[in-house]
Amino acid sequence: MVVGVVGLGLIGGSLALALRRAGHIVIGKNRSAGAIEYALSHGVIDRASDDLSECEAVFVALPPRATTEYICTAPFKRGAAVADICGVKAVIEREVLARRPNLCYVGTHPMAGKEVSGVENACADLFDRASMVITSNARTDGRAYETIVGLVKDMGFLRLVECSAEEHDKKIAYTSQLAHIVSNCYVKDGQIDGCLGFTGGSFQDMTRIAGVDENVWTELYLANADNLAGNIKLLAAHLCETAAAIERGDAEALRSLLRAGRERFEDGKSNSFQGERIRTTLLK
Repeated sequence: MVVGVVGLGLIGGSLALALRRAGHIVIGKNRSAGAIEYALSHGVIDRASDDLSECEAVFVALPPRATTEYICTAPFKRGAAVADICGVKAVIEREVLARRPNLCYVGTHPMAGKEVSGVENACADLFDRASMVITSNARTDGRAYETIVGLVKDMGFLRLVECSAEEHDKKIAYTSQLAHIVSNCYVKDGQIDGCLGFTGGSFQDMTRIAGVDENVWTELYLANADNLAGNIKLLAAHLCETAAAIERGDAEALRSLLRAGRERFEDGKSNSFQGERIRTTLLK
């Protein structure tokens, strides 16, 4: 299959490499000539073109606003499956349905990445054993949906997670965006200075994603503002409750708060954190 990839960064480049590994022909498009040159010289793509109208499927790996504008204005082959890979889904889905209702659009979000960026860090096995979230609605084209599912399998993903765009955004606000904000806030108080020799796995886990790209993540956070703001407020309330118990020296209250968190985590782990309105399928 001839597949287009728009945006040759870490994720777009890795998509291209995984698709080529599976035997597909990949045409790349990128605003920066340097990324195109690297992709061509290192076998990330088969060729480059601004015109992807011959592609049977196109993955758009751009920030949310740029993704929406490209999908709503670019020429595509009639019946081509067009998928974005953004970390927010509902705002893009609504815009595409309003502006281009006949487009065979499918929302996707690969749950894999690195702390580095750029096509030079792309790798063909980034998605091996990872999850791919695919979102749909009553107007999603069935053939396009199946095309994307087939490509997801080809790229090496282990798990397919199917849900609505709204459900995706609720979950990702908690599992990804909130975690990035907590990590970023954790390092701001100055105490990180002088930590050499005092750190273990917990510190590394808490700070690994502190260095967010503020331009990319600001757009993602604001596109999912309601879900994310609610999660931040709830977390802050739990933190304040715990701080109050410690300040009072109230051992029983503190034990109760810690027990509640442990039990809630264990309850979730016992059913593999399964949830309603979400369908999960193992692909291998």
